[in-house]
Amino acid sequence: MITVESVSKSFNGKTAVDHISFQAYDQEILVLLGTSGCGKTTTLKMINRLIEADSGNILIDGKNIRDQKAEELRMGIGFVMQHSGLFPHYTIQQNIAVVPELLKWEKKKTETRTHELLAKLHLSEEVLSRFPNELSGGQQQRVGIARALIADTPVLLMDEPFGALDNITKADIHSEFKSLEELKNKTIVLVTHDVQEAFELGHRICLMDQGKIVHTGTPKEMLYRPENNFVLNFFAENRLLLEYKVATLKDIAPFLNTEDSYHKPDLSENTSVWNALQTLSSDHNHTGLYENLVKAFNHYRKLQTV
Repeated sequence: MITVESVSKSFNGKTAVDHISFQAYDQEILVLLGTSGCGKTTTLKMINRLIEADSGNILIDGKNIRDQKAEELRMGIGFVMQHSGLFPHYTIQQNIAVVPELLKWEKKKTETRTHELLAKLHLSEEVLSRFPNELSGGQQQRVGIARALIADTPVLLMDEPFGALDNITKADIHSEFKSLEELKNKTIVLVTHDVQEAFELGHRICLMDQGKIVHTGTPKEMLYRPENNFVLNFFAENRLLLEYKVATLKDIAPFLNTEDSYHKPDLSENTSVWNALQTLSSDHNHTGLYENLVKAFNHYRKLQTV
């Protein structure tokens, strides 16, 4: 869906993005991960031409983005900004309706779609008459997502969308984000510096450093097949927790005691070991299974760890 070919960008003679190439596949969440100043936000903004690339090509669905007017390109791409990016002097209803107005939608169509998204994002209709500063951070972020989704574009760009939220609110929105049907047919490029967020939301990750892509792969590949020492060291601090989160019950099944079963109503084979343990920790009837899952996971990771 999105192809970036040898794209570079400099500011005042200083290279921000240095001949990077990657693809974001159809219906994939691709995460651009890295520390501040690595070039990830510049890369994201070049995809919708908020920043123009100095060289290289960017194609969306096989079409070069330079062959379209920038305004027309952006109307076909959803964009969620840092800190929600809502217009402070617009009501929530006006904020959500920005793109439909540019597309000249009928008022009834905009209203119907707005109410549909409010329900999906767990926002009450009473927020529509309020202004952004009257909402909590979590509510503002949900509104920002609604604004980006309203036109139902096939591509969604997200720039540190949850960075300003506290950990509890962030966890709730992550859960809602992953379960939202609206997102399952989109190609999403998400920028973050939060390693756990990248692993929880991304199908694949592009790890960036000093304007270059150091390694692209799935979360498991990042942990167990790192391209070099930079990749290995980047995840070292959170490594054990990340391993718990990327391993599934299906992965560790061969190492479980054959008498054990994890087939509870809320635990499928695709449940992460971390989530399974969180569920079992509150159930005293499954203390033995909890311990055996930990043992099975440790056997599994010994075979994976480089």
